Amino acid sequence: MNVIAKLIHQSLMTYIPTRLPVRFYGMPDGKVYMVYARFCKQASDKTDIEFVLAEHQEFSYDYPNGKLIPKNTTRYPVYCEMVDKPNPVFNILQISRGIKSYDDAVDRLFGEAREMIQEPAVC
Repeated sequence: MNVIAKLIHQSLMTYIPTRLPVRFYGMPDGKVYMVYARFCKQASDKTDIEFVLAEHQEFSYDYPNGKLIPKNTTRYPVYCEMVDKPNPVFNILQISRGIKSYDDAVDRLFGEAREMIQEPAVC
């Protein structure tokens, strides 16, 4: 299977509003997406996890060259770890309570990436 969504950075301690790991991916459309889980309450006596797919608004991604590009110019070198920064600006695209693991969330992201480049899914 070809890797379509490229992992930029994975953070266990993060500035994103969650206590769980966050994964940042570069996509074929030049955007940076993040996948993370957070706790939610479905009933008064039960805590569950929901998965969030969000688009980072402060970075783009040069997919062919595998480079992270900040939208604001900087005189400093750009490192992959810079996507996880204080006060991040991001747009939540999708929240799913039906997904039960990071692997399922990443598989869904890969499916969207596959559609972006119109590559048929390989079973």
